[in-house]
Amino acid sequence: MKSIVLWALLPAAIFPNSALGAIPISSIKRVTNVPIVPSKFIIEVEELSDIPTKRSFKRSLDAVYATLQERDVAFDIDREFDSAGLFVGAALTVNSMLSTSEDAATLATTPGIKAIRPVVRYERPNPVKTHVVTGPDDRDPSIPADGQSTHVLTGVDKLHAEGLLGEGIKIGILDTGIDYNHPALGSGFGPGHKIIGGFDFVGDAYTGANKPVPDPDPLDTCAGHGTHVAGIIGADPGNPFNISGVAHKASISAYRVFGCRGFVTDDVLVDALLRGVSEGQDILTLSLGGADGWTEGTATVVASRIASQGKIVTIAAGNDGSSGSWYASSPGTAINAISVASLDNTVIPLQNLTVVGVERDPITYFSTFPLPVPGTLPIFPISNSTTVVDDGCNVLPPTIPDLSGFVTVVRRGTCPFVQKLTNIAARGGEWVLIYEKDSNGSGFNAISTGNFTTAVLIQGPDGEFLVNQYAAGVPISVTFPQSGASTEFPDPEGGLISGFTSYGPSNDFFFKPALAAPGGNILSTVPVNLGEFVVMSGTSMATPFVAGSAALLLEAKGKSKAVTDSARTLFQTTAKYVPSSKTDGDPIQTLTQQGAGLINVFDAIHADVIVSPAELILNDTAHFVPRHTFTVRNTGTSAKSFSVSHIPAGTALTIVAGTIFPEVGPVPLTDTYASVTIQPTSFRVAPGRSQTVTVNFRLPTTLDPSTYPVFSGFIQVAGASVSETYHVSYIGLQGSLRDKQVIDDTNTFFEEATPALLDSAGDIQKGALNYTFVEDDLPSLVWRLAFGTPAFHIDLVDVNTTFKPTITPRQLEPPLFTFPRLKGGSFGQVKTIGPLAELDYITRNNENPDDNGFSLVLIDEPVFANGTRIPNGLYKILIRALRVTGNPANEADYESWLSPVIGINAPTNTSTPEKP
Repeated sequence: MKSIVLWALLPAAIFPNSALGAIPISSIKRVTNVPIVPSKFIIEVEELSDIPTKRSFKRSLDAVYATLQERDVAFDIDREFDSAGLFVGAALTVNSMLSTSEDAATLATTPGIKAIRPVVRYERPNPVKTHVVTGPDDRDPSIPADGQSTHVLTGVDKLHAEGLLGEGIKIGILDTGIDYNHPALGSGFGPGHKIIGGFDFVGDAYTGANKPVPDPDPLDTCAGHGTHVAGIIGADPGNPFNISGVAHKASISAYRVFGCRGFVTDDVLVDALLRGVSEGQDILTLSLGGADGWTEGTATVVASRIASQGKIVTIAAGNDGSSGSWYASSPGTAINAISVASLDNTVIPLQNLTVVGVERDPITYFSTFPLPVPGTLPIFPISNSTTVVDDGCNVLPPTIPDLSGFVTVVRRGTCPFVQKLTNIAARGGEWVLIYEKDSNGSGFNAISTGNFTTAVLIQGPDGEFLVNQYAAGVPISVTFPQSGASTEFPDPEGGLISGFTSYGPSNDFFFKPALAAPGGNILSTVPVNLGEFVVMSGTSMATPFVAGSAALLLEAKGKSKAVTDSARTLFQTTAKYVPSSKTDGDPIQTLTQQGAGLINVFDAIHADVIVSPAELILNDTAHFVPRHTFTVRNTGTSAKSFSVSHIPAGTALTIVAGTIFPEVGPVPLTDTYASVTIQPTSFRVAPGRSQTVTVNFRLPTTLDPSTYPVFSGFIQVAGASVSETYHVSYIGLQGSLRDKQVIDDTNTFFEEATPALLDSAGDIQKGALNYTFVEDDLPSLVWRLAFGTPAFHIDLVDVNTTFKPTITPRQLEPPLFTFPRLKGGSFGQVKTIGPLAELDYITRNNENPDDNGFSLVLIDEPVFANGTRIPNGLYKILIRALRVTGNPANEADYESWLSPVIGINAPTNTSTPEKP
């Protein structure tokens, strides 16, 4: 059976109600924004013995090519994939832009092709934070206070002390390439070096939109991301910053899949993955991806198959945490891969100023570099009282002196920072300390001050002290030392999941992400010409940490399939719970963002107890599975006793109450949990024996199902010590995914409701309207999805259709049609004249008009998806979206929308030409 798939890999944003407000639909660009690559497809073929043919072919691909040629399909072969047991297929470009849709339809019906998907794109990895450090001394405070702090968090330091360094393990990095000339990365390339090999699949000039120019040299001197990833895995100790990679004795191969800018198409990723397998990599790591929500894409499927056949594959969970739940990143959604969340490092390197004229400890201010304040300057508070809530918000009175010779002190609050700073600047003020009353660490973070780069935040007690001393007449001044004043300030978010980490689960309710690793404020290598060392933040940084951890595991336990198959289980069952905040009594972070917790590499490698499975998927209410079992196997040499208990995590309220829209991150949590019955609650296991534990779950009863709360937590198996404590992770949903509305039919995002047809001026078409398809006289279709859908159909129907859709109107660009069924059909007793598009397995839209806020297809030719011309006449457009878990054969499981009348009045000479 053919798999007919189209992805939409679209990024994240913020909720319009809170940030942007409804926007005029006429303000959007009428440009198709569905992110697939026109004319390009990836086919997967059957085994040769399963292809009905009398010809004598040695390869399945050759048999399929011959059939396509017989059917007059004009195509080029961009890439071939010939890895038996993993993926056999090809990336094809149909040549004729005049008949691409017809050719695509022919592909879908060709004997021997068992799956066909469009080629999709992944944007180049973009870290959340990047800062090039200036030197190894204390003049650059962005260097983490302890270069090995991430190793201490995870037990890697203890494994290094035992001599486990990843020796003998091969790791393939799919990224922007590596500057293998970096001194900390071995200063060379090829056998005998740290970077032993690799391949450049694309070339410097590749942007994703042009033709790749491959070569055997994966050197990167223009991007840096892959070099940073490589350093996290393999930086040699003894460098000026005293950092080292998690597995710095491992051998690394660089598979360059990004050019100096732009995106990559997934056929390149598949090629690189398969090459990594053929070249004997033990571990493959991908710090890349895009919001998708499904497990069905080509690179995702291939990564999952590789992981199931004896390799370890680590993939970034994504940096779309602000977008809320149900926005998982692929290919991290690969079922058998390890999807990695990010945890913030525990310290922030900041600066201290010195107080002169009164006894006071140095005051920490939030800046990575010293403020270049000349000499010693007196302070001048805008108000002598710390109780003025609108301090500095109004134009400063004449009694305020010229502030150019002072360091101004102002209280935070009431109005934007820029407003306060503008008023201060009007009186000559340049250097500004902003304090928040009563804050002491809480709220002490980076702030946005526009162009006022010499304004910084200090903590509340420090600000109050300065104001009170000034009011008492104390002649107080401050200095800003230019060296020696960096400080190790505890990160108030340190040890918590990074807010940018994408939330799962996948739309098909797989457990994503799998676990977390340090990814916030990570110092590592970049190309020498780009600065040598950089602090970056992102799940891109957490992912290689897990790859390096896996290398230590393989070094310790061997490379057998039994070990590789158990790696994710070992890491998950020994991970550390991560809280949702530093406040006592707050719940543990939802597993939809932390996965099974923070990786604890030392305990995972030294575990002599195997708990499996590591994940329990309870599903949604409609498919709820209340009873689960897992086993506890003692592989040690002595008997062990355990007690079993339930450790709930915060229940994530994923949808805004009373709406169809997602809660944006941080997703609100509640302490209403599932209840659990465990049998037995304690037991003793002899060496070499196992104990089965049965767990029965009961759904929470007081939650609002319309908020689609995802409950999660751990079944803890506690031994005699903390190091012998394990857990099984679970997730479930209160509510039915089949009931979750998919199509946004509100006017919350736009000022008018969608879906909608837009006329040639970009306005919503209210009544019947003709289009000539001459120059800009073209219709376009715009819609939003409030949830992902496994199938989205756009069909043309008769003008007299009276079918009542589920969504009442309020008033493709070829070849963006995918793989139509090439036949009419019926829906609600409505005969479909022909398909315009079918978009399968697509993510929901986000909440920002500039960042996947909506989907739009400009219909610039009057053709069906099979390439045939639509006769001039009057029609309507029918949209259908299948709800998650819905039955594709059941009309009741679809949402639908019917357009106003659209008249096609195109010149007859625009009919589709014959293929050349």
